[in-house]
Amino acid sequence: MIRSDTNARRHPGIFSLLLLALLLTGCAAPQTRQLLSSSKPLPSSLELTAVPFFPQEKYQCGPAALATVLNAAGVSVTPDELTPQVYLPKRKGSLQFELLAAARRHGRVPYVLKPQLEAMMNEVAAGNPVLVLQNLGLDAVPVWHYAVVVGFDLDQADIVLRSGIEERHITSLQTFELTWARGNHWAVVAMPPDRLPQTAEEQPYLEAVVTLEKLQRWQEAATAYTTALKRWPQSLGAQMGIGNSRYALNDLPGAEEAFRAATHKYPQAAVAFNNLAQVLAEQQRWREAEEAAQQAVAMGGGNVELFRQTLEEIQRHTQSP
Repeated sequence: MIRSDTNARRHPGIFSLLLLALLLTGCAAPQTRQLLSSSKPLPSSLELTAVPFFPQEKYQCGPAALATVLNAAGVSVTPDELTPQVYLPKRKGSLQFELLAAARRHGRVPYVLKPQLEAMMNEVAAGNPVLVLQNLGLDAVPVWHYAVVVGFDLDQADIVLRSGIEERHITSLQTFELTWARGNHWAVVAMPPDRLPQTAEEQPYLEAVVTLEKLQRWQEAATAYTTALKRWPQSLGAQMGIGNSRYALNDLPGAEEAFRAATHKYPQAAVAFNNLAQVLAEQQRWREAEEAAQQAVAMGGGNVELFRQTLEEIQRHTQSP
């Protein structure tokens, strides 16, 4: 059984940096101690052996790590195909923003995790590999590196990563936490729109889905909002998101169904009545549209001028001879 940092042995320069960093920080790894002493239900050990591996060549750890999580999420893509999208030659690497944007372009929902080891382990236990940013050097002399967490052994206090040229890079949780902390605890999962991250919370997840709308990935957005509604059935944001996505897909009956459901669940949501009025009007159901628009205007709120514009446009049709 491997119990040492094999990648460090292959790369003595990195090992020296890590050793110095550990000495300077006093080996403080509070999240590791908390995780190992927690009674919360996690398997003692687990490894996602089916997660693909792409050896990370020089400056290619970003594209390779992203390809790893995207392939695990059902997207067939190679690091070479991702490199033009995420690799910045002047920086000789990739920024988190480019990785997130590329995941969205491939129809996946990138969800940034809470900066907690426990959240990361829960995602892995749910079958979701986690892309992480590490600083393998010092704060003053950073060595930035992307890797993918695919397993852990809590009894041995180890973590397993797809990292560099190693398919199974095993290192201690304490060492990992220190290098991860220098990357500001950044970790992300890339999810198919029909699956939620294990640790997803409503508002952050909906904000992640909104970015799909900006790329006009309407079908994936509609699916993601529908998935969200299954976990949070009273979510006005998810309900409205379904309606907006269906409207963008020119599915007027589907959009009407979603907005009408929103008015029933949230009878004080003026925006739901306004959007319902718009969809009814585009189906030339003018009287129904006018009634919905009047309700939106009567409720008022910060968008009342927009609601009045919707009502006035509808009334031009209902009041014409």
